Amino acid sequence: MDVARIQSALRLLAKGLEELAAGLGDAEPGEDERTAALIEEWGERGLTQGEASTMFRKHGFAPQTAGGWARGDWIAIGEDGLRYLTPKSHEWLRERR
Repeated sequence: MDVARIQSALRLLAKGLEELAAGLGDAEPGEDERTAALIEEWGERGLTQGEASTMFRKHGFAPQTAGGWARGDWIAIGEDGLRYLTPKSHEWLRERR
């Protein structure tokens, strides 16, 4: 098995797929658009950790993004153990709409 040759072929394949995707245009929404959609869908309700992870994935974010949002005061854990969006999140959305 020639590992170097396989690696080279995989890089060429990946580059070709990137060029093909670029040729299709920007079909994916940007980060701000995905963030707004996530905040709108989440709303005021509390979510379990699993539900929050699923919500992030649905909107094109890694589930681990929730941790960054918590450190940035966009998400808080309530006394009931559920995750809630903070006023900072809702204010961000209001400023963009």
